[in-house]
Amino acid sequence: MDYVTEPRRLRRRRRPAPLLLLLILSLCACGTADAPAKTDGQTASISWDELVFDRTMPLRYAQQFTVEYAGESYKRITINNDRVYLLVAEGAAVPDGTPSGVTVLHQPLDQIYLVAAAAMDYFDKLNAIDCITLSGKKQSDWYIQRAKDAMDSGALVYAGKYSEPDYELILSQGCDLAVENTMIYHSPAVLEQLERLGIPVLVETSSYETLPMGRMEWIKLYAALLDKEDEAEALFNEKMDSVADVLEQQPTGKTVAFFYITSSGAVNVRKSTDYVAKCVAIAGGDYVSFDESAEDNAQSTINIQMESFYHGAVDADVLIYNSIIDGELHTLDELVALDPLMADFKAVKSGNVWCLTKNFYQESLELSDLILDVNHALNDAPDTAFHFLTRMK
Repeated sequence: MDYVTEPRRLRRRRRPAPLLLLLILSLCACGTADAPAKTDGQTASISWDELVFDRTMPLRYAQQFTVEYAGESYKRITINNDRVYLLVAEGAAVPDGTPSGVTVLHQPLDQIYLVAAAAMDYFDKLNAIDCITLSGKKQSDWYIQRAKDAMDSGALVYAGKYSEPDYELILSQGCDLAVENTMIYHSPAVLEQLERLGIPVLVETSSYETLPMGRMEWIKLYAALLDKEDEAEALFNEKMDSVADVLEQQPTGKTVAFFYITSSGAVNVRKSTDYVAKCVAIAGGDYVSFDESAEDNAQSTINIQMESFYHGAVDADVLIYNSIIDGELHTLDELVALDPLMADFKAVKSGNVWCLTKNFYQESLELSDLILDVNHALNDAPDTAFHFLTRMK
């Protein structure tokens, strides 16, 4: 089914004068709410009750969002069965009687404030980084090259992290959407202020997906915002084709532990319900779980004592070190220096210890490559075949 519409016309918005910005901020502090609509060339009005959402985006794995279509001008997006958005095509009117709980988004969305780093890869793969003009990360924190380049050129500027956004800068850029990660729920005042300023907020919850393929399929949600559904479908199918053979393989029977050692000497591991653990299982590995040590909460990681990790993982066939917190390790000596007990591990003795590169957490569509990497490690593939894993020497 072809969902692609006419290409968007990118446009720049006039920056409000500083005095006007101060006035807007002061009014919002008093509780004004409505977002400014893009009204140029609107079609005749329509009522909400007249909308017929008779098509639904086909999804293979993702369970945390849906996209429904009413004609060529309206898309209803539901995220986490909670937040509902109405995407209105350029030139179309906002339906009369749109429920107050529905957030209206006006196309084209080309002045986006992106805080959710996991979403940048989707925009990159869709050749749409130019739609993002405001970043929640500094240039040095991006591993996606086109994001770094955009910040170098000034096309993408730092607008503050999730808890401390630069409201004046965001307003001056005519921001039409803030894409936040779930950390925004820890700063509800920021979420409320953005919405009072008339800036719609979309919270990226791909991390709630139960399967890594579900997380990858979130490229289709961002594609819907940009009228790039066909491109997203092709990209997703290409990634699924790359792991098709692995999905048909039988488990190897080999065990895999995924961890890092904290500054206090504890060991941080992922629960068996985490997407990394699911990648290991899909790749044919038997994930070493420490769930019996976990508290009953929504967190995906737990800290355990080295003695517990030793008992559970000393005979693991493969060790994967998570570099996201304290940086990458390159040698087995560096690993053993963190705790001498690591020298006793089977994988250390056999040289089957790998480090997950830090760019992994920003390359959301490439989870298929982690599945391939783990499968390669389980099957003794040459080191040149790996994307996210590097062998410790």
